Amino acid sequence: MNATLPALTSWLTDTAWPLWRDHGVDRARGGFHEALSPGTLACPAEFRRLRVVTRQVYTFSQAATHGLPGAAELVEMGIDFLARKAKQPDNGYAWRFSLDGEVVDNRRDFYDHAFVLLALASAARVLSPEPLKAEAMSLIAWLDRHMPHPEGGYVEALPIPDEPRRQNPHMHLLEACLTAWEVFAEPVFLLRASSLVTLFLNRLFQPESGTLPEFFTDELTPIAIPGGHHVEPGHHMEWIWLLDWFGRCLTAMGRAHPARLGPATWALQRFVDRFGFHPAHGALMDELAADGRTLSTGARLWPQTERLKAEAIRRPTLPHGLPQALEVLAPYLDHPTPGLWHERRGPDGAFLPGPVPASSLYHLTCGLLFAATPLPSAAKKA
Repeated sequence: MNATLPALTSWLTDTAWPLWRDHGVDRARGGFHEALSPGTLACPAEFRRLRVVTRQVYTFSQAATHGLPGAAELVEMGIDFLARKAKQPDNGYAWRFSLDGEVVDNRRDFYDHAFVLLALASAARVLSPEPLKAEAMSLIAWLDRHMPHPEGGYVEALPIPDEPRRQNPHMHLLEACLTAWEVFAEPVFLLRASSLVTLFLNRLFQPESGTLPEFFTDELTPIAIPGGHHVEPGHHMEWIWLLDWFGRCLTAMGRAHPARLGPATWALQRFVDRFGFHPAHGALMDELAADGRTLSTGARLWPQTERLKAEAIRRPTLPHGLPQALEVLAPYLDHPTPGLWHERRGPDGAFLPGPVPASSLYHLTCGLLFAATPLPSAAKKA
């Protein structure tokens, strides 16, 4: 596969989106398939998850704005699923469903609620925005009322908080709040984004090692392992993108950036540049320790898509970074079934067989579209 940005973006818009529109949707029961099996394009899963519904709403919202026929109808179907089947009487959202849409696990999962907000904001670019804005405002108020943690941030789940605590759902709530701020222009979303960036700078980011731990105690102390703590290079890339996005929002309003924003961003990138890439094939590895030692030489698809965003941001100062990231990503997309992809690369570099998860289409959509969109001049100078 040609590893240029136009070629990979064309694969997304002309091949992947149409395939998942035609085969990734259960129109009879009004839901999205969890995965597709290569060859048959059948879904092997016997359930539906809230996060797949929300991620596919995001994906088809992007596809609709790029002119994919039938995409807007799928956005509407997904929003209808959220309203009629996922939302519960307490105004939170259930976590898992049968194929008929009946609730089979009624927990309130923080990570997935972040994606509900992303879905609502994304859908407002395609559907009538006012009811979606009202629902988004209600959701952020619900999170603040029901899921705040006394040590900062939010609990992992209700009614029983999961352990350990993670940075990951806070990261995705920041993404959702920035999207909602751009779409709805309601101050609460930028205010909440600002509080999440403050949490990152004050409690999550570890300046001594220049790393972001994955797992924390209840008091937001990094959980120790030999070598310091767990680090996922893909999440470093994702935070670089989000911190830059937050900075661009502040710049657009004429507001100053937090003093530590730039140094923290550069530290995340330096750690990945030094330790994050597989020495044989150059893909971002799944998991490291804070001292740089490798914990897993596997290389899933999603970190490669997050790398596109970070490389697009520093393209003016490191022009070869994005082409290198595209060279790494292209083999993942060179699948025998056009529009599917290889989800995992094993320790030996070989791609592992198995069903292709729908949830990764969100990563591909976001990464490729961001890389293909010119950044504002203020971001280029930062």
